[in-house]
Amino acid sequence: MAKLEAPRKRPRLAVIKFASCDGCQLSILNLEEDLLALGEALDIAYFPEASSAMNAGPYDIALVEGSITTAEDAHRILSVRQQAKVLITIGACATAGGIQALRNWADVESFKRAVYPNPEYIQSLSTSTPISEHVRVDFELWGCPIDKGQLLRVMTDLVGGVQPRVPADSVCLECKRQGHVCVLVAKGLPCLGPVTRTGCGAICPSMGRDCYGCFGPSEGARKGPGLPPNTTSLARHFHDELQLIPVEVLRRFRGINGAVDPFRNESTVWENKG
Repeated sequence: MAKLEAPRKRPRLAVIKFASCDGCQLSILNLEEDLLALGEALDIAYFPEASSAMNAGPYDIALVEGSITTAEDAHRILSVRQQAKVLITIGACATAGGIQALRNWADVESFKRAVYPNPEYIQSLSTSTPISEHVRVDFELWGCPIDKGQLLRVMTDLVGGVQPRVPADSVCLECKRQGHVCVLVAKGLPCLGPVTRTGCGAICPSMGRDCYGCFGPSEGARKGPGLPPNTTSLARHFHDELQLIPVEVLRRFRGINGAVDPFRNESTVWENKG
């Protein structure tokens, strides 16, 4: 008599939050029916945004949203890394420090005194940093918020034992694929598309608006895979051809992903020119 095979154990998934707006977790919930199918392939063990049933690790996959902004979180992420076989950061906060990383150029203590009647009770760091500055990260999903289709593809690949591939080319290529008119050339708008990675589907240029870099820096096609984009040339075009003054050029790069190296370095150049 043939022996019955034991049922295959489903990989355990955790969705963990740090300093963020929860938008990327909402993108997961917006998978709707696909989320139900994902729930059949995975054991969603920890996801406070979606369920009160919170099971302890270890986990096969951990999706981490948010940046590190407190000493407590800097300690907690070490525990998350120890419990997760695969750690995936989701969204601009987790991959680049997020919009809250604007504090990295400011006096946080003065903000506390201005906002809170008892600032001594606010225990926060002077910086907002991405998860990768604290622990090893296996995959990064950029965006503010992430693209739910991209997340689904990565999760499907992992469950199927396939190495996930996340696109790193620029928004410009996506515009060409979809036949959008270039807003930088045709309208003279300070579009960050040439130096921003695709993933959003080129939403803003498709509406005749300029890209503001919410998916972070692309890989420099002219310099080779894995190397930074040519922000220097684009910034000069903004200044010389589009007549942006230095502080306006700075603000283009110092936004949602302003703390990540290529954008931070370029904004610093123009800060010194201001």
